[in-house]
Formats: sequence, C-alpha cells, structure tokens
Amino acid sequence: MVTYNILDLSPIPEGGTAADALGRSTDLAQHAERWGYTRFWVAEHHNMPGIASSATAVLIGHLAAHTETIRVGSGGIMLPNHAPLMVAEQFGTLETLYPGRIDLGLGRAPGTDQATARALRRYADAADQFPQDVAELIAFLDSRPGETRVAAIPGAGTHVPIWMLGSSTFGAELAAILGLPYAFASHFAPNMLEDAIAVYRRNFRPSDRLAAPRFAMAVNVYAAASDEEAHFLRSSQMQAIANLRSGRPGPLPRPVADLSAVISPNLMPMVEGMQRVVAVGAPATVRRALAAIQARYEPDEIFVVSAIHDHEARLTSTRLAAEVLADLPAAAAAQ
Repeated sequence: MVTYNILDLSPIPEGGTAADALGRSTDLAQHAERWGYTRFWVAEHHNMPGIASSATAVLIGHLAAHTETIRVGSGGIMLPNHAPLMVAEQFGTLETLYPGRIDLGLGRAPGTDQATARALRRYADAADQFPQDVAELIAFLDSRPGETRVAAIPGAGTHVPIWMLGSSTFGAELAAILGLPYAFASHFAPNMLEDAIAVYRRNFRPSDRLAAPRFAMAVNVYAAASDEEAHFLRSSQMQAIANLRSGRPGPLPRPVADLSAVISPNLMPMVEGMQRVVAVGAPATVRRALAAIQARYEPDEIFVVSAIHDHEARLTSTRLAAEVLADLPAAAAAQ
C-alpha cells in the first residue's frame, strides 16, 4: 500500500474568514487521522488573501494538539525566510511536545511576492545560502545537547525528520546529496517532475537519516459521487489559479458550472497545465487516474491536494480518496 497524506493550504473560502479556514483545517486533520492518512502538512505562504497557514509552526502545534496519531508537518517551511536556529528551536519544541509526530519539509522559495519578501527581511541572496542553511539546520537538530557552543534548546538531539521540497531539479539534487527524502510540488508545477525524479534517484547518497531514496509527489484530487460533481468542485481551484496568475489573488472562489465564463481562453491552457497531475471524478474514475500516476512515477508517498470551497464536499472527497489510495500497490522502487 502506498503511503497517503494530505497537503493543506488552509484555504480561506470566498464569503468566509481565516478563522473558518483554520477551523476547517483542524476538522480535516481529525477526519484524515480516522481515515488512515499518515501525514498532514501545511505550507508557508505570506500576504495571500486565500491562504491562512502563514504562521506554519504555530498551526502545526495547534493541529498536533487536536489530533492523536497522525504526523503533522510543513510542506513547507521556506527556510531562506528564517534563521536555521529559530527553525530548529520551533520544530525541536514541537517534537518535544509531540514526540514522533512532527515532519519538517523545507523549500527555498519566498512563498510570496517580492515586496512581502522584503517585509520578511529576506535578503536578495538568501536563496543562494539555502544548501548551507539546510546543513546548519540539520546540525542543530542532530547534535547532542551541550555538544556545540550554540545549541537549539529544545531541538538538539531531536532528529526531527527533514524532507526536501522542490519544483525543479535543484531540490532533487540537494536531497540526493544530503540523503534526505524528497517531495515534488507536482500539484502546481509538474513540468520538471520526471527530470527531478530521475535526478533524485540516480544521485541519491545514503545518509544517517535515510538509507534509500524516498520520493513523494503531490496530486490534485477531487472525488465526488459523479464525474460532473467532481469537476464542478474543482472549478474553485481553477479560478483561484487564474486569479493569481492575473495578479488578482483572493479567497477560494465558489465553484461554477461553466469555467469558460470566468477564465479567459488565453489563461485556460496555463491553468490546465498547472493542474495536469490530477485525479478528478467519481471513485472509479479517481481510482484509474491514481493507479496510472502510481504506475508511471512510482512514488513512495502521495500527498492529496484538494482546495474545495464547501467543507462537507471536501471531507467527502478526502474520504473517497483515502478509500482508493488504501488499495493502491506500493511503489516498485520501495520494494
């Protein structure tokens, strides 16, 4: 069985509030735990009117406190926005409070626009320091308390699991060199998916943290009673992408029956291209799509991504996805 997880951006629904979004994320995590999901990750974004997960470590603590067994983590923390020591302290604290349940996924993008990046005190060359920052962070988490002059307290000796995130071959290469698990953002940037997988698996070096490559990919999943209903639910995210690319980010729109009425023909190919790693439809349709994705890319883990405006519809989609994913075979590369 493939390991199946959730990546949640805590979408703020049109007509709703950030409090609604955070409450829905909490409820979703609790249901996901009962339905057999292994991980529940939230992502760092800033100055995004439709995303409520900006204070990612704070939200992870809240989610862990309101669940019992599911692993909770970041998909991811944008490390150049932060000092490695502070990230080690934050996630060391989380691991100390919720031992064996915390994941730390790392990315190097700002997770926002350039003006907001400056407000975060992110320097222009911060991304260039990413490999060194990752190594420094690992050292803080893996050193023994008292072993170094500067220590993360809590954090030292916690060995919080670290995942490298990426949408290009850069993260894949770094994950391979450092011997870390790798997760690809195929839910919005699928163009370099196959290249990144090949780079990661070909160049992987075993480490104290990981003996063999472990690859995860994010898949857009919209499941419902019928194909028509699932496509209707998906229309919210399609609109959100078009709005973002048009410079008009906002709350997650309500679904529409006719996307051509709200997305221009010039934008539609780009929106569809970003969403092409997708399983959308009734359970049988979703099963065929996920089985094809699993057979083609052989991920060890799949992250379900589904921004759906109606919370009950999202819960239904998440439950149906779990039922399908529970029957998928494990990746051949993990045998």
